[in-house]
Amino acid sequence: MLFNSIEFAAFLPIAFLLYWLVCGKSGKTQNLCLVALSAVFYGWWDWRFLFLIAFTALCTWASGIAIARGNARSSAAGITPPPFSPKFFCGANIVVNLAVLGVFKYYNFFATEFADAFLGGNAAGLLLPIVLPVGISFYTFSALSYTIDLYRGNVAPARGPLEVFAYLSFFPQLFAGPIGRASELLPQYERRRVFDYAEGVLGLRQMLWGFFKKMVIADNCAKVVDAVWADYSAYNGSTLAAVAVLYSIQIYADFSGYSDMAIGCARLFGIRLRPNFLFPYFSRDVAEFWRRWHISLNAWFRDYLYIPLGGSREGKAKTIRNTLIIFAICGFWHGANWTFIAWGLFHGLLFVPRLLAGTKKRAEKVVAENAFFPSLREIVQVGTTFLLVTIGWVFFRAPTIHDAFAFFEHMLFSGTLARTPLVEISSGRFPLVFIPFLFLVEWFARRRSFALERVPVRNVVLRWAAYLVLVCVILQYDGGSEQFVYFQF
Repeated sequence: MLFNSIEFAAFLPIAFLLYWLVCGKSGKTQNLCLVALSAVFYGWWDWRFLFLIAFTALCTWASGIAIARGNARSSAAGITPPPFSPKFFCGANIVVNLAVLGVFKYYNFFATEFADAFLGGNAAGLLLPIVLPVGISFYTFSALSYTIDLYRGNVAPARGPLEVFAYLSFFPQLFAGPIGRASELLPQYERRRVFDYAEGVLGLRQMLWGFFKKMVIADNCAKVVDAVWADYSAYNGSTLAAVAVLYSIQIYADFSGYSDMAIGCARLFGIRLRPNFLFPYFSRDVAEFWRRWHISLNAWFRDYLYIPLGGSREGKAKTIRNTLIIFAICGFWHGANWTFIAWGLFHGLLFVPRLLAGTKKRAEKVVAENAFFPSLREIVQVGTTFLLVTIGWVFFRAPTIHDAFAFFEHMLFSGTLARTPLVEISSGRFPLVFIPFLFLVEWFARRRSFALERVPVRNVVLRWAAYLVLVCVILQYDGGSEQFVYFQF
């Protein structure tokens, strides 16, 4: 079930009323309701993969019990009891979860690469008819977060399996995050939630802005981008450059739009999720971009991989090594294709000059902190960062590495107009004025957690009129119920 679908429009009010009016008497009944609603939400796509989520949740809960008991015995006796120590159960759950993820997401990739290397490219006998479960990368990382934090003693064990099931399957974040942390979410599932009207209003505003970004901006950009990428060699350089920029806007509006819908929807059910995007295209360097883009994934890799590898504590050479490892794995997490690894390594390489120069982390302040207009220096910094990120997105979008370099070649050296220009490709249905409107609204809100967190219209009638106009724009310029880009990851 997609957020941008008729089915979800019917599902959400029913789920809301059922959750608060029928199941709101205790935290346990609320959790049971959330698990049931999540099963309907996910099962609408493919009910068979509910068993996979249940398997992940059961393994995570069972290993958590063993880790907690082992930690308790170790604390009491002062030793770690062999052979099934907390470390063993932590490692076992990590291996099981990564094995499941590896089979569904990466088996055919490695089988194809093996066939190309040793069987002359004949992979027919090795490939499996595997369907990638939507959201598997996200809920797998949430499961690993719980196991590792419990082993480290950073989180208390869940009271029961119901809390773990609710934590891993919560439907707003199930398909594409934000990646949940047990330390943030389990305490919320272990108490009864009380409806907060102000939070509900914020949730609806955030969802509204998410729908605008996804349905008006991302889906309409996608139609142009897909049309050009289908035969990019037939277009001139200026069109390809414009499409590269459009894809940067598309993927931001698509993924941050989903995150806004997910976080806003969670607010309606009394659950607070961490922000996942903080206006990343207003970043002054790539390091700042990664502090503002897909924040939950960036924090996950930092806490569970980068720091354990040594982080930046062991000299520049190892810091560069660790950075490149993290970005390569980050790219591979996004998909079983060399293009994603290239995208990740490209971003890793952008960090190398900064690491060699020993540049310290910039203070956590937004661009033009004390002014409306940015300085000339900030304009150059933001523009340069956006350009570099856009170059990286070409690798991310391209079907193959060859296509990525061919796209750049045609963009730089094709000077003749071989087909219709960009404005004609869009068929005139998508007014490009909505793109600057998007960034203008977000510029005003850059100090906040999302664009409509504070609406500067105090008059109730005018404020609701603005909401109505936004709804009408969404309905009028809906680009179609396009699948979210990050569903494939």
